[in-house]
Amino acid sequence: MSIDTPTGIVVTDVATPSREEASYVDWSAIIAGIVLASAISLVLISFGSAVGLNFLDFSYRSGPNPLVLGIVAASWFLWVQISSFMAGGYLTGRLRRRHFDATEDESDLRDGAHGLLVWAGAAVLGAVIAVGGIGAAANAVGSAASTATIAASNVAQGTAASLDPNAYLVDTMFRSTRNLDSGAARAEAAGIFAQATLGDGTVTDADRTYLAEVVAANTGVPADEAKTRVDQAVASYDTARAEAVKAARLARNTTIIGAFLIAASLLISAIGAFWAAQKGGNHRDKNTAFVDVFRRF
Repeated sequence: MSIDTPTGIVVTDVATPSREEASYVDWSAIIAGIVLASAISLVLISFGSAVGLNFLDFSYRSGPNPLVLGIVAASWFLWVQISSFMAGGYLTGRLRRRHFDATEDESDLRDGAHGLLVWAGAAVLGAVIAVGGIGAAANAVGSAASTATIAASNVAQGTAASLDPNAYLVDTMFRSTRNLDSGAARAEAAGIFAQATLGDGTVTDADRTYLAEVVAANTGVPADEAKTRVDQAVASYDTARAEAVKAARLARNTTIIGAFLIAASLLISAIGAFWAAQKGGNHRDKNTAFVDVFRRF
């Protein structure tokens, strides 16, 4: 509507949409719920990580039982995940502006939908934050396992060159203890262990015999002692490789269980956020006040 004033200025009255004409999605309330859910989850998870569930050490003299520790950690994670989403959903339902053109059932449904949006937003935000940390942790675990295997088996020297299986085959054709200095002997021994790592993890009898001859030629020890040294080195290598395989299997199983736990907790959290948002909307409509908790001082 336009109004002509005595000064000749035309004033235009721009109609603003009423509450009933606005969107039913209250993004301000949703963002508030996402922030609260993310903050609660961050604080509680940080607290659990800092504690480390070390209270189990008092019950186990040789260290915490991995099974019990896993159950307690999973229970803690589930509680944190569900409670934080429910808190965010309740806050959103309580803060959402209700549109009075809806029935009670429709209003409950809209409140619950806002709780689901809080759940989705907080889940996406948490995933974005966690991606960097999970990737770094996975790389660290892989590097640690590889380093432990190489160091424990004492084959760190010459490994880069011995990764080529053709180099190992060429070495087998030119094996000789004549004029073989210590550096070349160490590199060739490292190549033999590296070849076993690339294969089935077994050092053949021919390689054992040759290693014993090289050790005897370079150290001057008797053949029996040289053979004993080789056997001890091979045994240490087998132990280190078995530990690395066990660690890799444990890491793979832990990853599978962790992924299932996260998926299950997210599904349960979605239900919790939906219900809590409906409860918050119900308290909003009834003007429910927790005077014993939130009172003026």
